[in-house]
Amino acid sequence: MRVLALDYGSARCGCAVSDPTGVLATPIDPVLSPRSRRGFGRLRALVAQLDVGRVVIGLPLSLSGADTAQTVETREFAAALERQLPVPVELYDERFTTRLAERTGGQASEDSRAAAHLLEGWLAAHGTSPEAAS
Repeated sequence: MRVLALDYGSARCGCAVSDPTGVLATPIDPVLSPRSRRGFGRLRALVAQLDVGRVVIGLPLSLSGADTAQTVETREFAAALERQLPVPVELYDERFTTRLAERTGGQASEDSRAAAHLLEGWLAAHGTSPEAAS
């Protein structure tokens, strides 16, 4: 099953997708204005085109684990997206993914690299990546 990870931001949503075996996380082009009609449409299209079985959205908690204004907005986005998709949507702690994306560099956008780090963490936590087996 492929998993689509999203690093939500109101202007831009970083995206990454796993391979069907759940081993690799690959950043893909971000979706602009994800809460707009066009943004939701693009996300629905990605789920269909990539044969995604689950969407994981990064939950931006404070360092103490408390909710922030961005956390509330992200929860609202996740609920709205779940109403539009035929697959489960879940939230996953994204603390430090942006910092990791800044350090790793690469061709993909920083938002999509952050989504890839988020996805790697989710895959490891759910026992589908090589890191989880070690």
